[in-house]
Amino acid sequence: MKKFILITSIFFLIFNLSYSSSSRGNENNIYKKIDLFSEVLDKVKKEYVEDIDQSEVMDAAINGVLQSLDPYSAYMSPSMYKEMATETSGEFGGLGIEVSMEAGVVKVISPIDDSPASKAGIKAGDYIVKINNIQVQGKSLTEAVELMRGPIGSEINITIRRVGVKKALNFKIKRAVIEVASVKSEIKNKNIGYIRLTSFNENSSDQVKDKINIFKKKNIKYYILDLRNNPGGLLSQAIKISDFFLDKGEIVSTKSKKESENRRWFAKKGDILDGKTFVVLINYGSASASEIVAGSIKDHKRAILIGERTYGKGSVQSIIPLKNDGAIRLTVSKYYLPSGNSISEVGVIPDFEISEENENFRINTETDNQLNFAIELLTG
Repeated sequence: MKKFILITSIFFLIFNLSYSSSSRGNENNIYKKIDLFSEVLDKVKKEYVEDIDQSEVMDAAINGVLQSLDPYSAYMSPSMYKEMATETSGEFGGLGIEVSMEAGVVKVISPIDDSPASKAGIKAGDYIVKINNIQVQGKSLTEAVELMRGPIGSEINITIRRVGVKKALNFKIKRAVIEVASVKSEIKNKNIGYIRLTSFNENSSDQVKDKINIFKKKNIKYYILDLRNNPGGLLSQAIKISDFFLDKGEIVSTKSKKESENRRWFAKKGDILDGKTFVVLINYGSASASEIVAGSIKDHKRAILIGERTYGKGSVQSIIPLKNDGAIRLTVSKYYLPSGNSISEVGVIPDFEISEENENFRINTETDNQLNFAIELLTG
């Protein structure tokens, strides 16, 4: 009984935050909900077919509160938080995918270039429904990610559902250490400088600038910036890279509940391409920082966007430690483009919508119809 009272008290504290920000007219409603939750817990404890771990039940309740807000907010138990904060390089292998939670199922935001997942054929927008024959639905995102981790070289079976494909698809993938080369470049058709940016890390802007300067010395006429399957990264890098191509104006702004934390970033004078024509390639795997770059460039009509609508992850999450040594990942603000439009759940729409043509599609290969279209457009 003491444990039950403690659990109910904890739940009351969770909802007290909601109550404190609500009007007094909702007071009775809130207390009725708390009473209802207590009744449900009591029924589960007495009637459920198996004994339950009340601590796990409360973790699930807390996580349910957070995940009801959006797909990116979640609860991390003390062990999960400690694991996230600890460097495990060389000890665990991964698949090389950026994921989120949608409707209780793990959704692939994007596979990383040359990763095991990418080579196996996993695509942005795929829903992971089983991991080693374990149902994912009902588990938290952190729990699902934990199932995907394992020793380097070990195999994992992933079952996915893909939009437009009737049958579930099964993939056997071998885990590996994921190394991300954030910037790659090459010359296409003798006069097109192609730059592929796969993530926004602390050196990305310097690498992009170096690649462009090398191209300029070779008198390259046109440019392509490829942001497909780029799940994002550092906001500061997205701002710097956007600034390279803009001569003036707003790049992005953030809005939060606290007015003091609202911010706006503007471009400095000077376009690194000196006004030369260039194309930005985007797809459903382009998210967060990628959407800031693509969206700001589009709003300023500085480049032609080709590909597919982007993912729509236009929000900022903070990791907030808790007294129990756990933490919550909470959305604290949203990104807005110069037009005033939010990226969240909407994404950035390309000027030319070109979908992947077939199952054999691979970025920057002969099967890449989006890149081929961009090259044809630039060369007339």
